[in-house]
Amino acid sequence: MSPSAQSDSHAVVRYHKPVSDRIPENVAEKLREIVVQHNDLAEQLLDPDILTDHKKVTSLSIKKATIAPIVEQFESYESALSQEQECNELLGGADTDLSAMAKEELPELDSQLTKLTEQIQKQLVTADEQSVGSVILEVRAGVGGDEAAIWAGDIEEMYRRFATNRGWKIEDMERSAGEMGGCKAVMFGIAGEGVWANLAFESGTHQVKRVPATETQGRIHTSTATVAVLPEPEEVEVDLDPNDVKESITTSTGPGGQNVNKVATAVHLIHEPTGVEVRMQDTKSQAQNREKAWKLLRARLFDAQKAKIDTERAEQRNSLIGSASRAEKIRTYRYKDNLIVDHRISGNYNLADGMSGNMQQMIDQLIEAETARRLAEL
Repeated sequence: MSPSAQSDSHAVVRYHKPVSDRIPENVAEKLREIVVQHNDLAEQLLDPDILTDHKKVTSLSIKKATIAPIVEQFESYESALSQEQECNELLGGADTDLSAMAKEELPELDSQLTKLTEQIQKQLVTADEQSVGSVILEVRAGVGGDEAAIWAGDIEEMYRRFATNRGWKIEDMERSAGEMGGCKAVMFGIAGEGVWANLAFESGTHQVKRVPATETQGRIHTSTATVAVLPEPEEVEVDLDPNDVKESITTSTGPGGQNVNKVATAVHLIHEPTGVEVRMQDTKSQAQNREKAWKLLRARLFDAQKAKIDTERAEQRNSLIGSASRAEKIRTYRYKDNLIVDHRISGNYNLADGMSGNMQQMIDQLIEAETARRLAEL
């Protein structure tokens, strides 16, 4: 081989990156499937029959918007990859000017491809969360009596403010007020772009250390509230046979006026194979209560099925984020120090900001930590 041929050969090899620095073909195939899915969603949103269904349009629009960035980046990646291949073919060619231009362009293309590869991989490992556009969020008072109920109410308001800041839609479902304020339990739906990706790590025990409003001697108490965030699935995504569900209509229970205990509007569902039970009496409309009850039942069954799969996958593995089970203490809110401490990432955050709904920095760091863990497993 001549010296010039050796030089040309080295020039070509120099810019052929190892597989680890480029997107593997099996991952590229998955990305091409996402591109097809994006195009299919775009076509559906032009269908006159679908355009008359507001809920369907909203759902499809959220799904399309969540995968649009990764589709755009992958198309840029494939374009840059094609340009890199063309430049490599021009190296050492008969046209010295074209060869010189190709040699100048290759480092820039290399840098662009490396950056795009990193961005795409990060988005790909969170694609499942991004595709879920609605959740059901449940807060329950834990240990601490009346103060726990007040604390649960504060946590509820924190999430409502965060959802409002993000421009998400909130749908009230059920609420049981505390005797001294706050709530014993509350459940509400949140819908919008990126809702599950941002709230997926909020499930768990939220502990507060402060002087309660009910305390007369100024002593700091420790109370808790538990949070559960359930991704709300499409009907086709959850294994639910209506024939397995026992449905009964009863009168509502608890305070709410003389009409409450006389009219049968409360809906009670029992999924007999699993024993999962749902009761909904939030509105005076039996139809609305039934719709909300079935929505909640699907979410709880989906969550149970997902938890089983996650447990199998996570066996013998110590997750950076944690199991997100209700029994796990994920944060402590220290009012004396004006600090929120997240125990999963050892992060400290301003409590006043967090309680007013400015949680994004904390949530972003949780997402980054989980993304890094998943990338390490690719």
